[in-house]
Amino acid sequence: MKKSFFRFLNKINKAVLPKLSNKDPNKLTKVQKGILAYRYFVLVNSLD
Repeated sequence: MKKSFFRFLNKINKAVLPKLSNKDPNKLTKVQKGILAYRYFVLVNSLD
């Protein structure tokens, strides 16, 4: 249940949220860092 929920959430994130992987993490704003951390959290939990 948990894994399938995070997989679904990951698909939504890919479609809605911006990609930040090609930018320098030191130059991101706090909001962009939060988005990056959230995407990473969802990705890690969907792979477990």
